[in-house]
Amino acid sequence: MTALVWHPSYVVPLRPGHRMPMSKYGHLHAILAAEGLIGPDPPAPGLAPASMLAAVHDPGYVGRVLGGTLRPEEIRRIGLPGSAAVAERARRSAAGTLAAARIALGRGFAANLAGGSHHAGPEGGAGFCVFNDVAVAARALLDEAAVERVLVVDLDVHQGDGTARIFAGEPRVFTLSIHAARNFPARKARSSLDVALPDATGDGPYLAALGAALDRALAAGPFDLAFLNAGVDTWAGDRLGRLALSLDGLARRERETLARLTDAGLPVVAVLGGGYGHDPAEVAGRHALMFRAAAGLGLLPRGPA
Repeated sequence: MTALVWHPSYVVPLRPGHRMPMSKYGHLHAILAAEGLIGPDPPAPGLAPASMLAAVHDPGYVGRVLGGTLRPEEIRRIGLPGSAAVAERARRSAAGTLAAARIALGRGFAANLAGGSHHAGPEGGAGFCVFNDVAVAARALLDEAAVERVLVVDLDVHQGDGTARIFAGEPRVFTLSIHAARNFPARKARSSLDVALPDATGDGPYLAALGAALDRALAAGPFDLAFLNAGVDTWAGDRLGRLALSLDGLARRERETLARLTDAGLPVVAVLGGGYGHDPAEVAGRHALMFRAAAGLGLLPRGPA
């Protein structure tokens, strides 16, 4: 079975000019197919059931998403339409991250070609995030005793506040968030370990901070599985980012993080996280760096292009 999970419903048409470059997911799939990193028939996730979503989110909120009855303020907070297509996408994304986690437990690495919806918290969604797919997957695996302890490494430029709040007081989940101190959300949560960096940090200081943070997180182990939110909005030219990484620095981040986690013996399941720009194909090219890093480390085999 291929290590990459994908479904066409990950792409939902949005109004022109929307800040969420939704078509990036389709562009990424095309890039990976052209490079032989994803085959013609990858695993396709089903729909995460309401009970699984309600294990980490308010059941009333879950019911309103699935029933198409979100309140106007909830739709504004999420920033996406309260449509059936968006609800389906969120359910499949959560199921996709769980499917990728199961594959990673068996083969060492897997990824969902969506996911990283880390602003969705216990009470509901926010910041383009409807359901917190990493939290849904981690909770399901813990509840069925497939894992005993989980590490979440969140490298998106924005703090993983929803994930931190969902797992506050849960000793079996260690949440690490490395983010821009002055970026969204204005009110930060408390992760197990937060590394808040100043604007325009740049490659060298960022990678040094990343290495030190991974040292501290891994010392809190042992863990059975690592979730990696590989948001690429840390790039200097990102529409919403502030940390000023170069493309080379971003590629180094992907290689070094994957190498460090797998060298520690951890299966890794990666999700995309944020990445914003006026050209969705360019954003997809940034996301492709993580998959190329995985291939370079032997975690993701290449097939015929």
